[in-house]
Amino acid sequence: MADVIQLTFNPFQENTYIVYDDTKACVIIDPGCNSAAEQAKLVQEINRLGLRPERLINTHCHIDHVFGNRFVAETYGLPLEIHVGELPVLESAPQVAAMYNIPYPSKSPQPGAFIEDGQLISFGNTQLKAISTPGHSPASLSFFCAKDDFLIAGDVLFFESIGRTDLPGGNHQTLLDSIEKRLFPLGDQVTVWSGHGPQTSIGYEKRNNPFLS
Repeated sequence: MADVIQLTFNPFQENTYIVYDDTKACVIIDPGCNSAAEQAKLVQEINRLGLRPERLINTHCHIDHVFGNRFVAETYGLPLEIHVGELPVLESAPQVAAMYNIPYPSKSPQPGAFIEDGQLISFGNTQLKAISTPGHSPASLSFFCAKDDFLIAGDVLFFESIGRTDLPGGNHQTLLDSIEKRLFPLGDQVTVWSGHGPQTSIGYEKRNNPFLS
């Protein structure tokens, strides 16, 4: 069985995720830590459970989700994995941080591998299926664990809300299509871990999300 740890970092209150199973293997998804204290908190959680980080993944590459990429890559010797369509977003991150007047601790490393729609992300005894869910960003990915019925959704679907679509590469209708055609069919029982805010479920959002039909 896989478990999820949620850590909230940086001025954007971004959720960083550690997904692990009983083998102690884990993946780190969207490390948003952008201070020494936040970096220490991430390491503390990994050490507390005796975890072994095996993969570093971004759902998408907006600045609040990539602040900690270099730290994690260098601390654990991991290549960054993203969708190739997120490269322009990743490369613009320092300029975007400057626009927000937010310190950018260290530039993200370039990806060491690219993830495609439908690809299985394996670690320990666990597999996460990559699902293409663009709209908030050009090539955002969500990661579904079919065995344990949970989804790491990035900034696609939130508790009673959806991702913003006014940033470069965003498209409102594309985002709605991603949610309704790619995520809703996963099943009402699926727990959704979002890039901001509390966890929710597919079923709850079908019934209560004011942005969705």
